[in-house]
Amino acid sequence: MFDIAWSELMVIAVIALVVIGPKDLPKAIFTLGKWVRKARGVAREFQTHIDDMMRETELDELRKEALKTRDLNIKKMMEDTIDPKGEVGKAFDPKSFDVGLNGHQGSTPEPDLPQAPPPSAPAVTDSVAPSAAPSPITTEPPQPVPAPRPDAVASAQPTDKQT
Repeated sequence: MFDIAWSELMVIAVIALVVIGPKDLPKAIFTLGKWVRKARGVAREFQTHIDDMMRETELDELRKEALKTRDLNIKKMMEDTIDPKGEVGKAFDPKSFDVGLNGHQGSTPEPDLPQAPPPSAPAVTDSVAPSAAPSPITTEPPQPVPAPRPDAVASAQPTDKQT
């Protein structure tokens, strides 16, 4: 910080010994040390405040950048980058599609073709509604199973009699 050599410090010490005297020199050095300590404390506090102000300034800048980013319209920016004149956007605009008999807008019209008559509906000859008509698929109802005879059932059951 200060460019003071050892020889200069010796000259200052000799002058202080002569001017202050050997009796009051330790008290003067002690007082000088307190002042240096206070000066260093003030310098450290000043440096801390400067650092805090720089951090706040950086935070303000970051806050401003964040607000810019939040307000940034990515869609508009991409459109301006990719299609600055808007030609591609107009080509794909559904409102501008005018596709009819003559094709797309700007295309050459096709010659008129003869139109065939629309197909006529078949004539209905039955007066019966389709839901009441019999189904073409016929199924026969299941045949009932005859009941077994009582004497056949009795002979089929085991008996407890032993012969």
